[in-house]
Amino acid sequence: MATKAIRTALEALYARRLARKLEGLPRPEHVGIMLDGNRRWAREAGHDDPREGYRVGGAKVAEFLRWCVAARIEHVTLWMLSDDNLDRPPQQLGPLIGIIQETVQDICKPEHPWEVAVIGSLDLLPGDSAAALKTAAGQTAGRGGLRVDVAVGYGGRREIVDAVKSAFEAHIAAGGDPATLIENFDIEHISQHLYSTTGRDRTDFIIRTSGEQRLSGFLLWQSAYAEVHWVETFWPAFRRVDFLRALRSYAKRDRRYGK
Repeated sequence: MATKAIRTALEALYARRLARKLEGLPRPEHVGIMLDGNRRWAREAGHDDPREGYRVGGAKVAEFLRWCVAARIEHVTLWMLSDDNLDRPPQQLGPLIGIIQETVQDICKPEHPWEVAVIGSLDLLPGDSAAALKTAAGQTAGRGGLRVDVAVGYGGRREIVDAVKSAFEAHIAAGGDPATLIENFDIEHISQHLYSTTGRDRTDFIIRTSGEQRLSGFLLWQSAYAEVHWVETFWPAFRRVDFLRALRSYAKRDRRYGK
């Protein structure tokens, strides 16, 4: 017990030192994070029920957002459930969606200084779950502070398809000719119809936990020039030190945006 307390104190001291060294250095405005490795963490921790990984991972979310506030991050996108995950057996998917719902309701409580939106194909979720997520996020409208997008039932390719459809629907609803839109269709037509309501179509920095080194379609459009950081640690064990090290890595990079 004493050894653990000493380790915790030393880690906190190291985190404060890292945070001080980051002062004045470049930092991302928009961070996307893939909360990966929950089930594997549960297995390695000796839990028979893999849902324990999701519970612990869900409890980590509010803590992570507080780290982002302290680091003066402006916008965070949390990928909590992909559209591919919706193909899982009901006995796996139901409890997972329940934990996500509880997590979103927790981070939307009045005491938290951030504004939450739920993005993704919510029509693919059970109706009561989609409604509960929207209701919780709606309670944070106008709160200001950190902008938090929670990606649920999200897929980057699906988002682009939906953005194209939305652009055409808006054009036609305004009395426009589809042929004219086809002739003039541009990047901005997609950027303006992405899921996020912030109007930002660019992500600066993407973090993926668990050691996997692929984006799996996360923020596919927005990540064109994003810096990417892979973390070996599973999401439930992700620490503030890991986050600060990621920000340190970002600060050292020379972002040329393809130039």
